[in-house]
Amino acid sequence: MPAVRDFDDWRRKARRCLRDGIPPEEVRFTSEDDDQPVLELPDDSASQEHEPVPPGLFPRVPAAFIESAKAAACHTDRGRWDLLYRILWRLTRGEPELLDVAVDDDVHRLHLMERAVSRDAHKAKAFVRFRRIDGEQGDEYVAWHRPDHRILKLVAPFFSRRFPEMHWSILTPEESVLWDGKELHYGPGVPASEAPDDDALEGLWKTYYGSIFNPARIKLKAMKREMPVRHWATLPETQVIPQLLMDAPARVAAMHKATANKPRSAADFLPERKTLTTLEAAAKHCEGCELHEHATQTVFGEGSRTARIVLVGEQPGDQEDLQGHPFVGPAGKVLDEALEEAGIDRGDVYVTNAVKHFNWEPRGERRLHKKPPARAMAACKPWLEAEVAVLRPEVIVCLGATAAQSVVGREARITVDRGKIISSTLCEQTVMTWHPSAILRAPDATARAKMRAELVHDLKTAAKALV
Repeated sequence: MPAVRDFDDWRRKARRCLRDGIPPEEVRFTSEDDDQPVLELPDDSASQEHEPVPPGLFPRVPAAFIESAKAAACHTDRGRWDLLYRILWRLTRGEPELLDVAVDDDVHRLHLMERAVSRDAHKAKAFVRFRRIDGEQGDEYVAWHRPDHRILKLVAPFFSRRFPEMHWSILTPEESVLWDGKELHYGPGVPASEAPDDDALEGLWKTYYGSIFNPARIKLKAMKREMPVRHWATLPETQVIPQLLMDAPARVAAMHKATANKPRSAADFLPERKTLTTLEAAAKHCEGCELHEHATQTVFGEGSRTARIVLVGEQPGDQEDLQGHPFVGPAGKVLDEALEEAGIDRGDVYVTNAVKHFNWEPRGERRLHKKPPARAMAACKPWLEAEVAVLRPEVIVCLGATAAQSVVGREARITVDRGKIISSTLCEQTVMTWHPSAILRAPDATARAKMRAELVHDLKTAAKALV
């Protein structure tokens, strides 16, 4: 059988094997290098008895699998083609809900590949730096980048949309792409030795990076994690990092002097025009309280922009702080399950927190949750008030005591008013209930089950209030 050069070619040949009823254990994708994966069938495959798919009954697969498979196909794992065919076989042979089983070994491996490729594509968009050269038709721009996976076909359309008028090329060790102003042309890889030398754009990058460098928020480990050292050779701004680090103490002292005795809150950072988009963008730069100094990033609210229900938690947790999204850790899983049981689609609600930065204390290598101080709650409240003013929800659900005190007031008592519909300054219909993390911390299974049932009941109460 001829070589399979890319995902589309694999897809055609995989469909042929699937149609002929050839199981995964009897077909193997091998490759001497990443450019020439070859589909191999056992010599006696023609004599084996299979159950071909009857004409007109070829099964459909979820669109989610196609998207995940396209990403995984860019991974450098040589077993990716076998994995994709095995999952394809299982999806069409009695396991149509396979992708929902996150703990399945094949699905887990697929998702790991997909995430690795997605991260690599994100790094390419962030770290590709074009250098200007003299071309046959005027100025041309060339960048050399070293990705972990074959992500050019994923990211090249992004650069063609971002720089439609430029003639540019992106070179990597394994593949390259050229944009001529009209279409993309893909070719073989290019060694770093053929990349262009420095040009005037280098100085612009250094100046820009120096202007956005915040000496008060130096996190070298986080910086190296987000900007891996292997990319530094192609990033002109990294040349100025040593000097910026040397100047940081003096710049921090000057900043403290300039802002001494000046009370601040989120109100100082609110945009003039308030929409969820402008609020989220402005919140990224909020320094209204001290919590921003140790958090990885601002974690703003997310969800439907026409939400009739707003869920308010206390603050981001460890995973939320790292990923930048609310309720994506263990407590988020409990909340998702409770919403589903209550008949509420998470996509129909808006989820946020009373405090937008993670407050924590170190315990060895771990970061343990620490309740935000009253000062931070007060300083952060303008963000919550602005979100609610834009959304104008019919019901607010306060998850936990901190959220309840921020929305209802210091007199809020969940043990007294949990599950009741009460009025607050932010919403006429406000419901207080347990925070999902409180359920996880319950002393035993009986207590957890009771609190979880009460959370579901209170969410149903909120949903009924919409009718």
